[in-house]
Amino acid sequence: MWLFAPKGVPSIGGPITTASGLTFIGATTDRYLRAFATETGAELWRARLPTTAHATPMTYRVREDGRQFVVVAAGGHGLIPSKPGDALIAFALP
Repeated sequence: MWLFAPKGVPSIGGPITTASGLTFIGATTDRYLRAFATETGAELWRARLPTTAHATPMTYRVREDGRQFVVVAAGGHGLIPSKPGDALIAFALP
């Protein structure tokens, strides 16, 4: 039996931390990508995904002076109770 943890589950994806002090985690069983304040651990934002993201998010910019994005793969998992999927979801940082 799997326990559903709203803020992460060990060994199904890691965090990524930005230079601005945000930590993003998609390693949950509840279909959310979350942003936390790295210093305090306070949840600042979350977005519902089409399925679970048992993955480590990544961040990128197209240009050095351009907008920063956070991307996560939401594909579900056969061994964890989540529907299968094949989405790559990108969010622009403010």
